[in-house]
Amino acid sequence: MVMFLFLVVALAVVVAAVTLAVVGGGESAPLPEVAPERLQDPLPADRPVDHADVESLRFPVVPRGYRMADVDDALGRLAAELAERDARIADLESSLAGARAAAAHEPHGQPGKGEGAEDRR
Repeated sequence: MVMFLFLVVALAVVVAAVTLAVVGGGESAPLPEVAPERLQDPLPADRPVDHADVESLRFPVVPRGYRMADVDDALGRLAAELAERDARIADLESSLAGARAAAAHEPHGQPGKGEGAEDRR
């Protein structure tokens, strides 16, 4: 019986303390709104993204995971840069294939442009 009374009194004290903490917040709201965390170190806007930028990218955690806007912005930026790099690689590979094809069709015994032009006179 004594243990039961002790638990009831302890519960009453805890409820009273929580109530005072929430209600006794002063003139402001019981629990003030917290400013949402924003991405501290976003991807650099003045240069291309590199491996270290992606490795150091950390999103702030919110109650349901990550802020969707921050993640969407980062993924959009990475997708755009990857598409740009893929296009540049395809362009360079096409130029290289064209140069190799031109070199393969040029006879080996004849001098090229600029080489030996004076010798033919």
